[in-house]
Amino acid sequence: MTLTLASIFADLPDPRAETANKIHRLSDILTIATCAVIAGAEGWEDIAAYGRAKEALFRQFLPLANGIPSHDTFYRVFARLDPDAFADRFTRWVAAVCRDTGLTPPDIDGPTHIAVDGKSARRSPKATSTGCLHRVEAWAVGNRLILGQRSVPEGSNEIPTFRELLATLDLIGAVVTVDAAGCHTETLELIRQRGGEYVVCVKGNQPGLQEAIAGVFDRAGESGFVGCDAHTSVGHAHGRHEVRSVTVVPDPPGPPAGWPDVGSVALVCRDRQVSGQGNTSTANYYLTSLRVDAAELAGLIRGHWGIEAMHWILDVAFREDESRTAAGHAGANLGMMRRVAVSLLRRSGKKGSIHNRRLRAGWDDKYLIQVLQGLSTHSA
Repeated sequence: MTLTLASIFADLPDPRAETANKIHRLSDILTIATCAVIAGAEGWEDIAAYGRAKEALFRQFLPLANGIPSHDTFYRVFARLDPDAFADRFTRWVAAVCRDTGLTPPDIDGPTHIAVDGKSARRSPKATSTGCLHRVEAWAVGNRLILGQRSVPEGSNEIPTFRELLATLDLIGAVVTVDAAGCHTETLELIRQRGGEYVVCVKGNQPGLQEAIAGVFDRAGESGFVGCDAHTSVGHAHGRHEVRSVTVVPDPPGPPAGWPDVGSVALVCRDRQVSGQGNTSTANYYLTSLRVDAAELAGLIRGHWGIEAMHWILDVAFREDESRTAAGHAGANLGMMRRVAVSLLRRSGKKGSIHNRRLRAGWDDKYLIQVLQGLSTHSA
């Protein structure tokens, strides 16, 4: 029996010294840990316990010359393992799974949509700008797959990390959506240089740009929005009633110098009524290199929240926000395994919550192998 997962780590540098105590293959450690996280493990003791319980399964495709590693071994290896190199191997594997199973078409109604956003693990203290372990990650909205991850280094913030992650991605023909944290000229210039289009939210961290866009809409209003486009949608779900309106001004005059290839600006207004909680209204500006109608831009902006849905799953089903793993690179590497687990479980083609799918992966070895091999072509 073979498993693609066991081979993707073949060229990953082993952080351990060559001593007599090094008795487990790195690929065995990483394969067991990945399977365990998919199947419900939340920490190093869980991973070791899962490995022992499933040793007969793992011996079908791993040599395991010295049995299952201890939880201390799992922890020490992941604390020292280069998180960027580890994430890149996973990204390569996910891309291969997509290619081999025909899961790489562009989004249904347009080009590939890549959402980039940051997320903190609030109980894992680190000397970053947020005071905790913080990651920036890229998500393929149409395929619901993690494309890459970078951890914010200690003493830094997510702004340069955005650019480090984007520099690893193939952006040709893609539309990249980012929130206000990514609204910097250097970041948008990098997206354009790498062949992508951008859609970025503009807030108070760029006051000059925000004021300029507000001026564009003031002038457009005075002229009756001639040459502009608008789109309104209404949604009902879970006791919420929401009206979303998007107004687009193409080729806007007067954006500050330095913002690359500006094609349009947009104003997105949301009026939400939640049962028992009253009404809320928000308005946000967007800057984009695209020249598209309001309906298409509305879809891209709304689609960006797919990465937020993934973050919600990580906190609810994987309890990531409660994780205290912080020493070395252990937290970043464990976080990458969680994201791969979300990606593959959401593609498993089975009904039920992610929590229930994790339980099934722990109980049903055939289902676990199906998840790992990406056999299903159905999105969940």
